[in-house]
Amino acid sequence: MNPRTGTVYALLVLLAINTMNFYDRLVLTPLSEPIRKHWELSDTALGWLGTAFTLIYAVVGLPLGRLADLTNRKRILVVGVFLWSLLTGISGICVQYWQLFLARLGVGVGEATCAPAASSLIGDYFSAAARARAMSVFMMGLPLGNALAVVVGGIIAERIDWRAALYVAFIPGVLCALAATWIVEPQRGASESHAVGLRRRPGSPFLLVLSIPTMWWIIASGALHNFNMYALGAFMHAFLVRVHGLNLEHAGYVMAAVYGLAGIPGLLIGGWLGDHIVRRRVSGRLFVAALALGAATPLVFLALEVPAGGVAAFVTLMGAGCGLMYVYYATVYSTIQDVIEPALRGTAMALYFCAMYVLGASLGPLATGMASDYFARAAAAAKGVSLEGLKGPALEAALAPFKGQGLHQAMYIIPVLCLVLAFVLFAGARTVTNDVARLRLWMEQSSRDEEAEVEAA
Repeated sequence: MNPRTGTVYALLVLLAINTMNFYDRLVLTPLSEPIRKHWELSDTALGWLGTAFTLIYAVVGLPLGRLADLTNRKRILVVGVFLWSLLTGISGICVQYWQLFLARLGVGVGEATCAPAASSLIGDYFSAAARARAMSVFMMGLPLGNALAVVVGGIIAERIDWRAALYVAFIPGVLCALAATWIVEPQRGASESHAVGLRRRPGSPFLLVLSIPTMWWIIASGALHNFNMYALGAFMHAFLVRVHGLNLEHAGYVMAAVYGLAGIPGLLIGGWLGDHIVRRRVSGRLFVAALALGAATPLVFLALEVPAGGVAAFVTLMGAGCGLMYVYYATVYSTIQDVIEPALRGTAMALYFCAMYVLGASLGPLATGMASDYFARAAAAAKGVSLEGLKGPALEAALAPFKGQGLHQAMYIIPVLCLVLAFVLFAGARTVTNDVARLRLWMEQSSRDEEAEVEAA
């Protein structure tokens, strides 16, 4: 296999792995209503399923990210993909809520291998001038996986049952793990346009990453962005069922278009713009991201303003808003590669993911679920419905007529945080140029020092 073919093959395999990564992560979304009714759960309990996944994902990701900088990244991916696929299938045989809860923890452990190892590999396969486009291809796994999860999951849940929807992910996951065994492990720093020393800077790798000002802004942006994306991922399907009256299958189609497929043009355009502008302005990628998120804010707000039953208007507005939100991945992820040395990229991604999942993804579904329950109770109280002394299934039954109104009000958190995110990205763009210059200077000096040591020996 020649180098060019090997690089294309590796990127396509990484795309397939990332597709299954997000498929298995989001597959509970179209199943949320059947699962809630099966075990008579509150929205807060549903939110905890997402929160449990993301917390374990974030914590385990730190050592796995460091491992990706120290050992063979391909092997890490193979083991991780097989593990999370197996546990997604096992989730379908759970007979109690706590068993599903534990299974999702295991899926989080497996999926924590993906982002640090894959991002580090892409950084060594592609030069800085092409990384945003390469990252946009890899991150197409997000909208594709999301779309497949809600469509396939919705169809199977509607026509068979929710458990069957969890079984179908196992075989594609195993095939992805097998395909990854043929990926060629590249040399670290192989794609840099300037000299790169192989030695690592002394000191804690985590503190070295946090010594870079741009990383602080990127970490803050990740927390805000993941809050929004995981809140949408956890509750958009339920929103379409409760507010717009769609059945499980049709809600899956709509969510696939809005939350999934709409992201593909956002990723591709964001990747192209990011690589184009970075040739003229080193900080351009974060500026593109800031403008995209700023433009997404009014679109998401207006989508939530659409009256019940206005599905076409909701699809148009929310689809455009989500498409702009996906620009984030191609531009911000490639910026991390720009400001971090090759030997620390796995660590940097793991640290970034830890913060964005602990502070963002874990809170998004939980906070939105809690807000939804709060507003549902308030709506019930406004109608004179007494909830005093009610608990568990009885409470949920009394709140059922107000669940749609409660979730609708809770979803307005998303456009507010989207606007804050745009300002954070703009602030981060102002620090990129100096951080890139310092990194290149250090790497070139490190390379000269190593050459001098070799000549002296």
